[in-house]
Amino acid sequence: MLRRLALRDVVIVKELELEFGPGFTVLTGETGAGKSILIDALQLALGARADAALVREGAARAEVSAEFDSPPALAAWLDAAGFALDDGPDGARLLLRRSVDAQGKSRAWINGSAATVAQLREAADALIDIHGQHAWQSLTRPAAVRALLDAEAGVNGSALAAAWSVWRQRLAALDVARTQHDSLDRERERLAWQIGELDKLAPGDGEWDALEAEQKRLAHGQSLVDAARGALDALADGEPAAEGLASRAIDLLDDVSRYDATLAPVLEVLRSAQAQLEDAAHTLSAYLGRAEPDPERLAELDARLSAWLSLARRYRRVPADLPALLQGWQAELASLDAASDLQSLEQQAAAAESVWRQEAQRVSRLRRKAAPRLGKQVTAAMQQLGMDGGSFEVALIDEAQPQAHGLETVELRVAGHAGSTPRALAKVASGGELSRLALAIAVTAAEGEAASTLIFDEIDAGVGGTVADSVGRLMKQLGARTQVFAVTHLAQVAACADAHFVVRKALQGRTTVSDVQPVAGEARVGEIARMLGGERLASATSRAHAEAMLGEARREAP
Repeated sequence: MLRRLALRDVVIVKELELEFGPGFTVLTGETGAGKSILIDALQLALGARADAALVREGAARAEVSAEFDSPPALAAWLDAAGFALDDGPDGARLLLRRSVDAQGKSRAWINGSAATVAQLREAADALIDIHGQHAWQSLTRPAAVRALLDAEAGVNGSALAAAWSVWRQRLAALDVARTQHDSLDRERERLAWQIGELDKLAPGDGEWDALEAEQKRLAHGQSLVDAARGALDALADGEPAAEGLASRAIDLLDDVSRYDATLAPVLEVLRSAQAQLEDAAHTLSAYLGRAEPDPERLAELDARLSAWLSLARRYRRVPADLPALLQGWQAELASLDAASDLQSLEQQAAAAESVWRQEAQRVSRLRRKAAPRLGKQVTAAMQQLGMDGGSFEVALIDEAQPQAHGLETVELRVAGHAGSTPRALAKVASGGELSRLALAIAVTAAEGEAASTLIFDEIDAGVGGTVADSVGRLMKQLGARTQVFAVTHLAQVAACADAHFVVRKALQGRTTVSDVQPVAGEARVGEIARMLGGERLASATSRAHAEAMLGEARREAP
């Protein structure tokens, strides 16, 4: 339920904060007073597209916040998304906030934490549903009509859409394989030959660098042996040798260091150096033990390096890239093998079609079960909206070819009076009848919706008289089950409301501002009298009529 709506610098609203309760609430006011601003502002907080035109002239940014009772269904989603729940004395609350600056850049928050616009929209789906004043236009659009029935049937079209996408992809792959069969075969032969060439070499990852390092070592084998031999002589085997000189220095200082403590550190350094010299001599001796020239191994390395270089030049790659090139060709060949296997592709396409048809048939069963139920419910609502004896049907017409949405198209049919045969709505309904049908459908659909707040934005346009009385009673009945808002010009509808807000605009200095205030008692009588009398001042007769309407609405209240 919507508890609070706050606006700052939105179009002609400087600052406004409204609190709402349960039941049926109406917003009224003269044409142009700014009733649509409230709906636009609320939709901004619910994730609608940001527009710099919403920012009040001269202001830096517009800000809107909407506070709701947080439905239990959103608790897990909020926790997963990292939004803390604000637990108040009256239960968990959910605060959606949005700002848009003069350049059209917007920011969003949920319970004080930064959020994306997509997250606002996701939360809004469980909070509120808005039926606009042009709802009748959707009755002529196939996708909207189908969505209406699917909502009644509990159909989630994601599985059907996913199955359709897979089937289309498999058919496209099969079509490509059929039309490009010869060129695919030629490409496969080319790749197979190139892979065969590289397979003979069998280049391993990192092998090129290892081969180069070993070849350099063997090619300079004699120089390495001579250098190691000379170094070993200088360290240990020659005369004089570094080890012996270090030992002599240690002996000389060891005899006298007890007479001068400053020589002790020097002696320690020499002993450490002697140990390192011995380690180096040991390592060089071991190296000479295994560092014999190997001309046969060197010849093998030269031949393999030459083969690497030859293939690298042929395919215009650096030698180290050959292993990756081979792996890429092998993957490409495997892909071409799969793409040219017509039998396998046909089987895959047939399997994908089977999955789609099973899902489409399941959806069809749900639609056919829900269609008469929806027709009966809307027909019942029509009787209260000046279409006595009329009937409403939801017809399912088999498609000649499979479609992404299923095996059938949905058509709305209506009979305007008793005894007539229902015909396609777009062909037989007048503009007034379309508006009333849209209202009947909206009320019917709203009764089964999960959203805890419903808004009817001038959806009663084009109706009047006794029909307007019925519209007011229908919305009041709906308000007994869920929170309902209606933006209306009909006094009959306004009189049935549990709460009444009036939108007015006035000139403050040179600036036009809009304000919203709750009305009750005499003030409410005056507003309904104004609605009855048009733009004229309320007369005594219209006030008496308004009081009578309010009294009747109170008597009919459950």
